[in-house]
Amino acid sequence: MNMQRISEVVLLVAGFALGLCACHTVKGEICAFKIHGLEAPFEAVVLNGTSGEGQLRARGLVDCELQKEYTFIIQAHDCGAGPGGTGGKKSHKAVVHIQVNDVNEFSPVFREAQYHVAVTEGKIYDNILQVEATDQDCSPQYSQICNYQITTSNTPFAIDRNGNIRNTEKLSFDKQQQYEVLVTAFDCGQKRSTESVAVHIYVKPVCKPGWQGWDKRVDYEPGTGSKQLFPKMNLETCGGLLSSVRTTVELQTSHIGKGCDRETYSEKSLQKLCGASSGSTDLLPAPSASTNWTASLVTDSERDSDLIFRFDGRQAAKIPDQVVPQNLTDQFTIATWMKHGPNPGLRAEKETLLCNSDKTEMNRHHYSLYVHNCRLVFLLRRDFIQVDTFRPAEFHWKLDQICDKEWHYYVINVEFPVVTLYVDGVTYDPYLVTDDWPIHPSQIDVQLTVGACWQGGEVMKPRFTQYFRGSLSGLTIRPGKIESQKVISCLQACKEGLDINSLESLGKGIKFHFNPAQSILVMEGKDLENMNAALRKVSYINSRQFPTPGIRRLHISTSVECFGEDTCISIPDIDAVVMVLQPSEPRITIAGVDRLTRPAADLRGPAGLNLFQDLHIISTVTKGDTASHHTAGRPGVQEEIIHNLDYCDILVLGEELRPEQESLQLQRSTLLGKHLDATNSTSGMSIYGVDSMSNYEQVIRQVHYHNWHPAQTPDRKFRLTCSELNGRYTSNEFTLEISVLHKSEAGEHVNHMVAPSQYMQVVPHLAMVHSLYPTHGPGVPSAATVVIVICIAALVVVVVLGIYRIHLTHQQEGRSSDTTKERELDWDDSALNITVNPMENFQEPQGAEEEASEEEEEDEEDDDITSAESNDSEEEEEVPAALSVKQGSKRGQLDWDNSTLTC
Repeated sequence: MNMQRISEVVLLVAGFALGLCACHTVKGEICAFKIHGLEAPFEAVVLNGTSGEGQLRARGLVDCELQKEYTFIIQAHDCGAGPGGTGGKKSHKAVVHIQVNDVNEFSPVFREAQYHVAVTEGKIYDNILQVEATDQDCSPQYSQICNYQITTSNTPFAIDRNGNIRNTEKLSFDKQQQYEVLVTAFDCGQKRSTESVAVHIYVKPVCKPGWQGWDKRVDYEPGTGSKQLFPKMNLETCGGLLSSVRTTVELQTSHIGKGCDRETYSEKSLQKLCGASSGSTDLLPAPSASTNWTASLVTDSERDSDLIFRFDGRQAAKIPDQVVPQNLTDQFTIATWMKHGPNPGLRAEKETLLCNSDKTEMNRHHYSLYVHNCRLVFLLRRDFIQVDTFRPAEFHWKLDQICDKEWHYYVINVEFPVVTLYVDGVTYDPYLVTDDWPIHPSQIDVQLTVGACWQGGEVMKPRFTQYFRGSLSGLTIRPGKIESQKVISCLQACKEGLDINSLESLGKGIKFHFNPAQSILVMEGKDLENMNAALRKVSYINSRQFPTPGIRRLHISTSVECFGEDTCISIPDIDAVVMVLQPSEPRITIAGVDRLTRPAADLRGPAGLNLFQDLHIISTVTKGDTASHHTAGRPGVQEEIIHNLDYCDILVLGEELRPEQESLQLQRSTLLGKHLDATNSTSGMSIYGVDSMSNYEQVIRQVHYHNWHPAQTPDRKFRLTCSELNGRYTSNEFTLEISVLHKSEAGEHVNHMVAPSQYMQVVPHLAMVHSLYPTHGPGVPSAATVVIVICIAALVVVVVLGIYRIHLTHQQEGRSSDTTKERELDWDDSALNITVNPMENFQEPQGAEEEASEEEEEDEEDDDITSAESNDSEEEEEVPAALSVKQGSKRGQLDWDNSTLTC
């Protein structure tokens, strides 16, 4: 049987059955369809054997993502003619192509979990970053991504269909340094990704050559030594190749004190500390009762413990004649601090700092120091000598420092005819020297002035002229000697400045240079890394124990050279500050015995009275959470510290000392080996100089008070105060009171013959009470003295009453002891005298009076009796008392017998 050929079939299968049809002969039927080839998930079943209709169906689910299409061969079989269907026929083979249709079942997924990108500020980018998403669907319609979208609102970014992100405006590093943008994706079937992706965009500053990694403020704690200023600093060159780098670091301290943080001790103390020659005269001292010529001048109160006088062209001061040095020779020194600036419109006028001119009649300037057209001029007119000839008279210096409105230290050393100027320790010779005739001698007095020149002659009314406009401090003149450069450098030395930690570790090829004040540091090198390392070692140091707090400005400038390029990068300057923190303020405390009670003999003695034998000076600070480098102190804890003092004053309270009978004395040998000196007057004593507290203690303990007539002087009080840094820190006011024990003078009715010598020796014991209690220091406190005196007085009263009763019994037997009449007893705090009125009749009055007078003189000559003498006198057991006394008519006659008395 000929079977009709099955034609090629192409089917689209989407999980459902497809119809088949095979032609057959009249004699047979189609019994089956058979699929040939690779195993396919399909099967063919016969629906109608007669008609040859069948169905092709999937045996399970078909997944387009696993296989998009299938191709196989199918063949039809008839039922056959023999029994059991044997002898059946097969049709020709037909090729079946099946294509699986896609379903949009998957969402887009981004390839990266997060995106990161960095861009430079100030630019518009066409493409900052491209994001990409994928879809697992198999068809182009559902597997392709057709759109992206930014879901974060208010961002300066946009995205296109291909996922390219761009910025819509220029980015600014200062405004915002980082952005986070969320992006979602859509496939062509508009199915959205289930999760958005985060895109991080970092904004980089435009690469600008310059220093990076430095702090604008550096805090400096006093007492911590040297502190690094730029520990992490490095130079950014933006890829430029440099052949050399030169950096200048400048510490600006012109607003601190006199140009920088210097010691603020008094001028005298500083000169003593630096070893300057003695004999200088301070022409601008602090106003006081003895230095009142500066009282009318204007002082700059903003300066911490610095004595600065400000002149505005209207103030000047006359120096008293007794203060003016009268013995200027061919050698002398003038020194001063000066701050001066240009005065527009006044350039033709002279501005006088110091002037010595005729007081009356004439207008001759003997010597003066003035500024003229920003030039410093020193005038020295010598007196007429044997040869009447021209001699150097005016010395001119033209320096930038004179009018730069900054503090400078000027020293003029005169070794006539050579005059040398030092400015901040640097020597300058005059650029012009003019000669003049010498001044002929006259009898006209001269007047020394500061701040202007005195014109006493050739005018209707004497007045000041040539006023100075600027600030002065520490103006001194020293006749007969000139200062060495070492002393000058010490007097103007700054205590703060720039420093380099570990010079030996500087890289090779690094050159550096400091200016004399160490306020400017210049570094130069060819290797960039070595320069970076060198700049990190630059530090600030302040050697003062109590520095002036406040801001110090830093200015760093850099210049570079590049390899073979006409143009090179420019490094901008940077500015920073060093903040010096407030130091812990010391509390200076003076302690010791504040009351001394002494017999008059101690004051009259050759050694005098030692006033402050038990003196102690200590200083403490209150430590907070941020303790100093000494210890890790707890909050509020008092800690003792060691520092210097610059003066201690002993002031006499009340009436001043009377030079003819009392004084304060201090042996000069006590000051040897110390930076101390002392002045003495009727109002007290001043010990000054920069030295340790222990040295001040040693010296003050040797101050003695002498009084040759203590009976004529009331009790004395002295007040002791000490200072550090010229009064910046002062101690408590320690007051010492001196009480003098006076012996009672014998009155008209006193006869010392009635008192046996045994009892007369009680008086010195009272005067020596203080020596019996050495643990109480140089004096017995007043309360203890009173108690001792009362006890001894009570003992004496008992003894005298016993003696008196014995005599009454011996002289008047039968009279009761109860009729004893009251005796008059008189004693003071220092001595006990038994006074008995004399009888009407007595024996040898002349001899008795002479003997009593001799005993009194002997007593005055030797007020202090040693303890051995006191013991010997107490051990005497027998005292002859054969003296008879005569009382007045109202009293009976009393006779002393020779019986032995023991007390």
